[in-house]
Amino acid sequence: MRSGRRLFPLLLLALLPGLCHGREPAPGAVTCGSVLKLLNTRHSVRLHSHEVKYGSGSGQQSVTGVEASDDANSYWRIRGKSDSSCQRGTPVKCGQAIRLTHVNTGKNLHTHHFPSPLSNNQEVSAFGDDGEGDDLDFWIVQCSGTYWEREDAVRFKHVGTEVFLSITGEQYGHPIRGQREVHGMPAANHHNYWKAMEGVFIKPSLDPAKHDEL
Repeated sequence: MRSGRRLFPLLLLALLPGLCHGREPAPGAVTCGSVLKLLNTRHSVRLHSHEVKYGSGSGQQSVTGVEASDDANSYWRIRGKSDSSCQRGTPVKCGQAIRLTHVNTGKNLHTHHFPSPLSNNQEVSAFGDDGEGDDLDFWIVQCSGTYWEREDAVRFKHVGTEVFLSITGEQYGHPIRGQREVHGMPAANHHNYWKAMEGVFIKPSLDPAKHDEL
């Protein structure tokens, strides 16, 4: 019995690395540099942009929601507030501020104090050139764990105006008929949950020098 008591602390020490492993990012963590589509889980449309400007409000490039899963204008790149704050392959933490850069036009997901054209919520646009915009391009990832996991529904809260990236179902007519209005809402609710979908994901690593594409 005495020898067994001596062995127990040794066995516990041997198991500790495995017990602490949960602090590391899971293989399904969304990482900096990944390119993905985002699905609004309430309305089943993907976050989208294109070279069509709003006819009111800011007049900037419009952001909409589309039902098609294969539209090439629905890809967004995950970036940090600065490139050094979100190195390629680093898992995105819950509570981290990021930029979402539209791949085809190089503009960042953006919002500001203009009314959205259909619902009179807050307008969401795409802004900047070659991935460089301003301080109104930053969004906080709200999720429940340590890292943003691909299978999780998350919210994006705007740093500057504190609204949530949302869709409530209003549809545009010509020239983007059938596409849904994307806007900012002050309250967290079922209209502002998003899930990572199709894309190219960089394998998560705590060492930004080590990464691979899936």
